Amino acid sequence: MTKSEDLLHMLQEASGQFVSGEEISRQLSISRTAVWKHVNKLRDMGYEFEAVSRKGYRLVTKPESIDATGLQLSLGTKVFGRKAVMLGSTLSTQGDVQKLAEEGEAEGAVVFAEEQTGGRGRFGRKWFSPPGKGIWMSVLLRPELPLHHTPQLTLLTGVAVCRAVRACTGAEAGIKWPNDLLIDGRKMCGILLESAVEDHEVRYCIAGIGVDANFDSQDYPEDLRQIATSIKIETGQTVDRTELAAAILTELEHLYFLYQKEGFGVISSLWEALSVSLNRKITVTNPYGVIEGTAVGLDSSGALIVERLDGERELIVSGEVNWGS
Repeated sequence: MTKSEDLLHMLQEASGQFVSGEEISRQLSISRTAVWKHVNKLRDMGYEFEAVSRKGYRLVTKPESIDATGLQLSLGTKVFGRKAVMLGSTLSTQGDVQKLAEEGEAEGAVVFAEEQTGGRGRFGRKWFSPPGKGIWMSVLLRPELPLHHTPQLTLLTGVAVCRAVRACTGAEAGIKWPNDLLIDGRKMCGILLESAVEDHEVRYCIAGIGVDANFDSQDYPEDLRQIATSIKIETGQTVDRTELAAAILTELEHLYFLYQKEGFGVISSLWEALSVSLNRKITVTNPYGVIEGTAVGLDSSGALIVERLDGERELIVSGEVNWGS
């Protein structure tokens, strides 16, 4: 870490209490003048401090935007997020990561944007991603696995985000197959996994994650207010987006490496434990028609097992799931 990051870490650990300039100088092995310079550098990045003679410095507020320095301090990863690109506005973080991937960027690189003007969801739908309200991010993965196993990464990403949201915010999020996150029946997060393939081999995957963190009800367009929600709406608390983004990347790396080591079984069990789709009547709409039945679990490939009304079981690999009566 840089000295500025070390200083920020010290003041964050102090939980709003003053830390003397002498103590900072001693722990960081820098002069008092250098301490002052690093404080001003952090101020330029959007942090606010209170400085009092003979008491020292204390952190007052952190930047409202997702902050690169704060992210690096909060990450519990070796790879994921260590290369992070922060953008103010972009068409889509998926396209930005695709460009990095084609340029040979290493696995784990991530692009964040405060705003997406052309964010995309499943089935080509537009993803509403206005400035400062959510976490709009895409992560580069370079897995060594057959193409037909890539849907498992979609489920894995959903589990990682759900676990991070629950741990970091206390929100009672659950997963609707395959990878929408809901709170009390309304969508709070969407995930889009896209793969680049050559000669039937996966070159790379891009995991796009959109989390509605700090929306208020009036922030949504009229057509989304009944079906979408945010963590802030559901918990009544403003989300520290930097902290949540770091938690998502940390959980994603942990599960990704676990999956590579132990296979899909452990991910499947975690997904089923967090699912809000299982053991309820659903309808699945796909290009082959409409299937009605009860969702009962995942098979070894990640497909949804649906027990039809006639008692026969069918595997669903794609489609739009809605609750039945």
